[in-house]
Amino acid sequence: MDDLKNITFPDRIRRCALAIQKRGITALGALYDLSAQRVLRYAYTMTRNQADAEDVLQAAMTKIALNPKNLAQAQHPWAYFLKVVRNEAIRLLRKKKAQAIDSAVLDQRAADPEKIVEEELKQLVNLALQKLPAEQAEVVVLKIWEGMTFAEIGQVLDQSPNTVASRYRYAINKLAVSLQQFSGEVTHG
Repeated sequence: MDDLKNITFPDRIRRCALAIQKRGITALGALYDLSAQRVLRYAYTMTRNQADAEDVLQAAMTKIALNPKNLAQAQHPWAYFLKVVRNEAIRLLRKKKAQAIDSAVLDQRAADPEKIVEEELKQLVNLALQKLPAEQAEVVVLKIWEGMTFAEIGQVLDQSPNTVASRYRYAINKLAVSLQQFSGEVTHG
């Protein structure tokens, strides 16, 4: 067997991924033993919470276990693994932020009944946005909430201003149709 001291950390990560790919999740322990401390440190840097960092580690390990081929074939396996960790941390933070916003909205409703209609409108718009294809929703958010021009949005998305404008028009039409069903509720609510 090769002397593990002479093998780089990324190559050890790749070997673990190959073992998982070959033997299944029974080989996952070696990857955990090799990387957990480093992954936890990185995840904690992003989440600022030990329990959340542990959740991120668990989610990342699950992703790797479900598809070890991606890690095994990555040009830079450690960087790929950290990208998985980062994506899981971002996903967890977004989920927690959404939960905090929902809680704040409920608290606000109890304190100020006039804000109910405004909050309901925001929720309806958000629901309608979620029904749009991601590339159209992205353009709407950048145009309306960020106040960007089509040229600026084109730079952000690496698309032509004409493509961006077209996506915006399609999105606005879909939003109008989607929100029209609620118009009676909003004006009478």
